[in-house]
Amino acid sequence: GGGITIGNHCKIGPNCQIYTINHPLDYMQRRQPVETGYHVTIGDDCWLGGGVILCPGVTIGNRCIIAAGSVVTRDIPDDTLAAGNPATVKRNLR
Repeated sequence: GGGITIGNHCKIGPNCQIYTINHPLDYMQRRQPVETGYHVTIGDDCWLGGGVILCPGVTIGNRCIIAAGSVVTRDIPDDTLAAGNPATVKRNLR
């Protein structure tokens, strides 16, 4: 797998899912016993609401809030609140 790094002082709500493995779209490639792992990083002092999904390879910056039920498909910069499916930055927290 790709591995997961969780920073200090994080709050992770119930039913959150963190995915690190990705499979090819091509059906012939999926027949091969090979998976690709992408590291997921959650910075320090983050809060992930309940039911958040983190997709392979994303980085959540430091001091971020991810709203409940959000699906994070891209990196989220430091000091931001992100929400939605896909998650987008809604406001700066600084």
